[in-house]
Amino acid sequence: MKLLLRWLITAIALVAAANLVPGIEIRDQSGWVAVLLMAVALGLVNAFIRPLLVLLSCPLVLLTLGLFLLVVNALCLWLASWLATVLFGAGFVVDGFWPAFFGSIVVSIVSFLLSLFIPDDKEEREQVTYG
Repeated sequence: MKLLLRWLITAIALVAAANLVPGIEIRDQSGWVAVLLMAVALGLVNAFIRPLLVLLSCPLVLLTLGLFLLVVNALCLWLASWLATVLFGAGFVVDGFWPAFFGSIVVSIVSFLLSLFIPDDKEEREQVTYG
């Protein structure tokens, strides 16, 4: 259930990025299908490719005090857009690095804000009373 909620939060964050950042567009006729497929692609990229990028860019991340992670996030969003278009045929397009950069910031902020409304597993366990 929590995975589905996170997937929907990512989809909403992607819609926000498409509406706020020039250069990020939903070109598919069925817009929500494209957004949901893009959310899947972004989840896969974040799960499998992003850790490798963070590991390889560790010296730059340390040198810039973590700011290089913004570039890593932008590359992940850009790659996920390409994968969603090529593999799934989704019409979610990121036109370049700078739209990906600002789009990744929007996606991160919106995802963070919406995730505040999802309780942690620890909080859920504390709410269960045995009596």
